[in-house]
Amino acid sequence: MQDIINIFVKSIFIDNMVFAYFLGMCSYLAVSKTVKTSVGLGLAVVFVLGITVPVDYLLNQYVLKPGAMTWLSADLADVDLSFLSFIMFIAVIASMVQLVEMIVEKFTPALYSSLGIFLPLIAVNCAILGGSLFMQEREYASIGQATSFGLGSGIGWFLAIVGIAAIREKLTYSKVPAPLRGLGITFIVTGLMGIAFMSFMGIKL
Repeated sequence: MQDIINIFVKSIFIDNMVFAYFLGMCSYLAVSKTVKTSVGLGLAVVFVLGITVPVDYLLNQYVLKPGAMTWLSADLADVDLSFLSFIMFIAVIASMVQLVEMIVEKFTPALYSSLGIFLPLIAVNCAILGGSLFMQEREYASIGQATSFGLGSGIGWFLAIVGIAAIREKLTYSKVPAPLRGLGITFIVTGLMGIAFMSFMGIKL
C-alpha cells in the first residue's frame, strides 16, 4: 500500500507530466485561457489516463512482453509482441478518448463546444501515450501500482492546466509588456511553476 501511495504522490508533484517532462504542452497552452475549459479538459485527461494505463498494463503483461502469452500455451513462451506496443497502446487510448468525447457531448454540450478540436486530440496527446510508455519502462509490479501512476499523472496534468488557467485569467487585468502578451508571458509563468514544482523533489518518499 505504501508503494502505491508513493507512486501516486510522486507522479503528481515530482514526475509531473508538464513540468518534469513537458508532455501535453500543446493542449496545455491552447486550452488554458479559461479555468472552465481547463477543468473540463483536465478531468478528461484524468479519466483517460486512469483507464488507459491499467488497461495497457494488462495488455503488456499478458500479450505484448516476451513470454507474456505462456498463460495460453507453453509453446508461446518465445513469442515477443513488444514491437506492437505503440500501435496497441494508441488503439486503447483512441477508444477511451472516443468514449470521453461521447459522454462530454451528451451531458455538457457547452463544454464540448468550448474544447473544440482539443477534445478528440487527447488521443494524440503525448502525455497520454507517455503515461503508458513510462508504465511499461518502469515495469510496475502490479495493476494497483500502474493505476496509481495513471491517476496521479492525470491529476498532476490537471493541476498544471488549471493552475496556469487561473493565472492567465488574472494576467488579463495586469500590465504585461506588449511583446510578452499571450504565449510569451505564459511560457515565463510555466517556467516559474516548473521551478516551484521542483521544490517537491526534496520530499523523501
